[in-house]
Amino acid sequence: MTEQRPSRRAVAIGGSIAVAIGLAAIGIEAPRLLERAYRKTPYDDLLGLLTDRSTAARLGRDARAGIAGLDPKNVARDLRERLTQQSLGQVIDADIAQHRLAEVKGWVLPQSLANLSALAAIED
Repeated sequence: MTEQRPSRRAVAIGGSIAVAIGLAAIGIEAPRLLERAYRKTPYDDLLGLLTDRSTAARLGRDARAGIAGLDPKNVARDLRERLTQQSLGQVIDADIAQHRLAEVKGWVLPQSLANLSALAAIED
């Protein structure tokens, strides 16, 4: 008996499918592999709300300098209490409406955002 080889068409189709699967896997995994890995912190539940944690940490270093006696545990507890009932956007809107603001290097920020940035700087 003679052994039948796969046709060129079958090899080309199989190879194309393998390449497509490989490219799909890279497309799915690449963003996860390229994003910055942050150290685990006790505030990850809060810091996960930030769109750009690195930028918030830079802002937070300046915010911490302007907040005398910052106690991270109390700040985190207060933020968690406020965020159980509302989204971060709603909490920020409430800060603005109630004039709870902080000045950081000439920028006027809602207090909750300044506090959250300060937490990001502590663990940066």
